[in-house]
Amino acid sequence: MVSEPSGQAVTGAGAVLAILRDGRARTRAELAQLTGLARSTVSHRLDALMSQRWVVPTEDAISSGGRPAVAFAFNENVRVVLAADLGATHARLAVLDLGLDVLAERAVELPIDAGPEATLGWLVGAFEEMLAETGRDLGQVCGVGVGLPGPVEHSSGRPVNPPIMPGWDAFPVPEWLGERIGAPVLADNDVNIMALGEHWTAGPAVDHLIFIKIGTGIGCGIIAGGKLHRGAQGAAGDVGHIQVPSASDTVCRCGNVGCLEAVASGASMAAALRAQGVEARGSRDVVALLRAGDSRAAQLIRQAGREVGRVMASIVNFFNPSTIVLGGDIAEAGEHLLAGVRETIYSRSLPLATQHLTIRASTLGDRAGVIGAAVMVVEHVLAPDSIDQAVTVDPAAVG
Repeated sequence: MVSEPSGQAVTGAGAVLAILRDGRARTRAELAQLTGLARSTVSHRLDALMSQRWVVPTEDAISSGGRPAVAFAFNENVRVVLAADLGATHARLAVLDLGLDVLAERAVELPIDAGPEATLGWLVGAFEEMLAETGRDLGQVCGVGVGLPGPVEHSSGRPVNPPIMPGWDAFPVPEWLGERIGAPVLADNDVNIMALGEHWTAGPAVDHLIFIKIGTGIGCGIIAGGKLHRGAQGAAGDVGHIQVPSASDTVCRCGNVGCLEAVASGASMAAALRAQGVEARGSRDVVALLRAGDSRAAQLIRQAGREVGRVMASIVNFFNPSTIVLGGDIAEAGEHLLAGVRETIYSRSLPLATQHLTIRASTLGDRAGVIGAAVMVVEHVLAPDSIDQAVTVDPAAVG
């Protein structure tokens, strides 16, 4: 049960739904036992939830020898979530149910520097087409989650001086999209939503996780105590602009010199290959060259792993995560990247901090962003307080 500051326990319809979200159907008696509420109060809570189809009675009744008791379950199909993971040069979109099963998905080349209205306008049209494919419409959308490849002020969902997103600074992404889709919109940095996706996949046993995205740029998402850590303004995890000795004279796109991103990102490796006369436009070309047996690409990726590992070794000593997950286009290089990262983390971190540390590639791959964006929306929409406000409970039933 949830307690108010006064210490008085309060269990609304939202708390009942939170219990049922684990996928197990329960009877009124079981819910009364779990919440401490009277069965009549539980019935009122269930009636409120069923009025909006958040909860449905299951087909199978549960019998204990007498009259079979009806069990109730969370209705994962009552609404859908729209999710978008926008990168520097490409985007992935998905329509998901409330159980986070993907109903429709689309991946396209989409340059973020086209500007906010062109990009988001295309997004609205694509979402409408995908909803039609699933037999849904905008009226069934409970929320939209968007990941952006730059700093985002979490409280407003607005980008803040994003270096690779011209025209996006302070653009009201949630308001602009919300007016056209008719549902709440949550926006965050793309690495944060990827961290959410990987944490959801890893399960509650992993409370302290670091997600590193190595693509056009480098970023970091932090799960601390089972929760996404954004920092005071939403800028936590910007490891790509930590200074490293090997880049002391290299100018970064942020304007500073010596940033990790300037020597270990997909963009920097592609530039290094072009300087050697090799055709490479970006991260995916670097990985494609590696898979084709290009030794120069292999050397650059292994060294990039070492550079990332040097920065991460300090973070391992400071934060002591249980899991480090590598994602982004360059993570598709697999062991070539992982070997470099592990080499420096294990040699430069304290033995106690690495005793049980797992360093692995992303489980979700390209889907990490859209799954994480959907997690962000579902946890917001289905939070007990949000459900309590969305349903109407008979005041006489409060107890």
